[in-house]
Amino acid sequence: MTTPAADGFRMPAEWAPHERTWMAWPGPNPTFGDGEDLAAARRAWAAVALAVRRFEPVTVVCGPGQSAQARALLGAGVETVERELDDAWMRDIGPTFLTDGRELAAVDWTFNGWGAQGWARWERDAKAAACVADLAGARTYTSALVNEGGGFHVDGEGTVLLTETVQLGPERNPGWTKERVEAEIHAHLGTRKAVWLPRGLTADYPPHGYGTLGHVDIVAAFARPGVVVAHHQPDPAHPDHEVTREVIGILRAQTDARGRRLEVVEVPAPTVLEAGGHWADYSYVNHYLCNGGVVLCGFDDPRDEIAADLFRRLFPGRTVTLVDARTIFAGGGGIHCVTQQQPKI
Repeated sequence: MTTPAADGFRMPAEWAPHERTWMAWPGPNPTFGDGEDLAAARRAWAAVALAVRRFEPVTVVCGPGQSAQARALLGAGVETVERELDDAWMRDIGPTFLTDGRELAAVDWTFNGWGAQGWARWERDAKAAACVADLAGARTYTSALVNEGGGFHVDGEGTVLLTETVQLGPERNPGWTKERVEAEIHAHLGTRKAVWLPRGLTADYPPHGYGTLGHVDIVAAFARPGVVVAHHQPDPAHPDHEVTREVIGILRAQTDARGRRLEVVEVPAPTVLEAGGHWADYSYVNHYLCNGGVVLCGFDDPRDEIAADLFRRLFPGRTVTLVDARTIFAGGGGIHCVTQQQPKI
């Protein structure tokens, strides 16, 4: 049985040109309910879609009968399509797109509701990746690895960031060794070296509401080959002060697939320490790169503009747009979590 890497496919870096962005529309479920929380989530998702649409086409997958309501917020410039859904985190339920430079392919990871968490529903979402890949016309490869798009980040040159509590967690892949996980990841992403972080942010684990058990895309992300942006919690009163100190130290000691020592750009957390009765995991690292733009999480915080200036310096050819992400974070993710790029061929 062949693999994407054996067939010449790889996952491009997020800064490579996109054909479009895929998103999913919030519907009534345990995450959003069926009242004002759902209405607020829909407004927040629409704000992200419209920010991305300034730079590239956007397609939003809606549950049956929900596209008309979605278009009322999205406008005529955003395409909608109806398919069965449980939740609205396209980064995690959607396919991971690949290319060999001539053809589009996709990985359909095994999805089990972020480690079969009690609040999650995934019967329909487990089929979403194959559905979106089909809509995009992509050649699809399946993987037995329980994994989500927010659980890894690539530099497009052979390096992938992972967290031990995600791919190696017993909730997802019991009995899998680090070597087996790496082999499966490399075979499907076209990478050669994995940089492992021990864990994610505190609020990403029980009992802090909706979490992923340690997704890397809220902690660290490649900004370009050899350069990583990393979440830094400067306040010692927050448990992520120690978590991020350890993560940054690990990253600084690592080299990438080409042997370059990683340069780490620390991105200070917002000043807010608690949200919704839990430790806040507000993070600017959970941003999204689109054609000519950076869509950055905003929190109505004094550090919003500090982060925006930092990203303007990191991406001088791109327009940085802040979008209020507090409602999205209340549901367990950020702007990167609700978007999924389809690379341009």
